[in-house]
Amino acid sequence: MNKEWSELNKVLQTQLKKESTYQDGIGTLFDLRGQLMKVLLSFEKELKREEFNAIPFINAKGYHCKTIAYSMWHVFRIEDIVAHSLICGDAQVFFSGDYQKRIGAPIITTGNELAGQQIADFSKELNIKELYSYITEVKESTEKMLRDLSYQDLKKRISEDQKEYLKSLDVVSTDENAIWLIDYWCKKDVRGLIQMPFSRHWIMHIEACLRIKNKIHP
Repeated sequence: MNKEWSELNKVLQTQLKKESTYQDGIGTLFDLRGQLMKVLLSFEKELKREEFNAIPFINAKGYHCKTIAYSMWHVFRIEDIVAHSLICGDAQVFFSGDYQKRIGAPIITTGNELAGQQIADFSKELNIKELYSYITEVKESTEKMLRDLSYQDLKKRISEDQKEYLKSLDVVSTDENAIWLIDYWCKKDVRGLIQMPFSRHWIMHIEACLRIKNKIHP
């Protein structure tokens, strides 16, 4: 893991645990996310459209066995779902912004159910410009939510009603490689969700994207 990103992640997790350092933790989180987003934005300038579909490690185990386009979709669909459907209880950016149509996506899920060539084929269908609009809007909406959260809000847990509502949206596939996400998220409190989908999850997938990029641009 990138040492600077790893260190920021450790610091923010410690800061979020105490009320006296909670706001500092949110600031550290925004710093980390800003650095990571800068990497994603650099791809738009540096990569050709077809390179977003490249899957040079198709048979590998690990996050780098995906494509860059898929990784962007996956990270921000998860963030959108968790931030809006589980924490805020409002409409996902994906739906309010009509992003399925705009991106040209054949699915509305996180994409966990896809593997190998399915990921490459899925990536080819996406409008990359609109995908960038989506990830930018999701990032901004999440950070607005985080600014409004109090320290006490971090202790809130996901209710059974919220869990059932999430299931009703069909945004998580019933495939065995995806369905576990619902229980995984719903067992966490809000602090736990901040520490994974909103921070560490970004790091893991963006580091994998850099590995893909370095393979196709040695």
